[in-house]
Amino acid sequence: MEKKLLLIYNPVSGKAMIKTYLADIIDIYSNHNYCVTVHPTKCAFDGYEYIKSNAADYDVVSVCGGDGMLNEAVSALMCVDAQRRPPLAYLPAGSTNDFAGTVGLPLDLRRAAKMIVDGTPFFCDAGMLNEKYFAYVAAFGAFTSVSYDTSQEFKNIFGHLAYIMEGIRQLPSIKPCHMRIKFDDILIEDDFLYGMVSNSLQVAGVKNNLGTAISLNDGLFEVLLLKKPQNAVGYQNIITALLTQSVDKTDDIISFKASKITFETDEEIPWTVDGEFGGNIKSAQISNLHRAFSVIV
Repeated sequence: MEKKLLLIYNPVSGKAMIKTYLADIIDIYSNHNYCVTVHPTKCAFDGYEYIKSNAADYDVVSVCGGDGMLNEAVSALMCVDAQRRPPLAYLPAGSTNDFAGTVGLPLDLRRAAKMIVDGTPFFCDAGMLNEKYFAYVAAFGAFTSVSYDTSQEFKNIFGHLAYIMEGIRQLPSIKPCHMRIKFDDILIEDDFLYGMVSNSLQVAGVKNNLGTAISLNDGLFEVLLLKKPQNAVGYQNIITALLTQSVDKTDDIISFKASKITFETDEEIPWTVDGEFGGNIKSAQISNLHRAFSVIV
């Protein structure tokens, strides 16, 4: 029996490579008994709205794009009744493709499509930052604006290097944030340069260096906090600890696992969710949504 597949793609993501492979992808899906409906996104959140309104009528929702497209897809699927929520088939076409790297999807779009038609659904945890869903990461502080401040043209030309170049440019403007962080029965209060709540083996193309086993569906997030060092030696210790995956070797890095975390500040600070701007927030309540969606791998 023929199955229905909805294919949503961002025509400008990455190096606009989808335009080259679109016919091949449709052909691969069609040859494996899928009736394909294609919808190119026209603006921000167009994919989200289309998936939210139509996903329940399909057996599979496939999206092609970067982390922004992935976030729209997961967020939209979370709005669909769980009993009618189709699996996600992700075709990575962004600049860093963190989620694809985590679940083992190839970056060649034709290979990814072939893997999808022969694959099986794998359930993953999702996250919620206040009222916003995210697929694999929410973060604040240093460098978190890089992904959405960097132009798409710049990303297309330089790929992952674009993030590094933009991050270096922003170094002089980084300032610590005083924050109260609560999880379980623990309260941490300090000045932080950066904080990340993730469910991924890599973030911004860099391996997640928490020094602990990472599971995508254990109901727990991995949390990494970088405190403000007291001197230049402290900064060097942080860099060394991250590069050598030994985050327990310095007091300026805090890491732990938790399913619910609250972050409070005295003034609003910008957050990102899956590399996209998540809003200016004073109180962020983050919850793990256990095995909330499935992705074909």
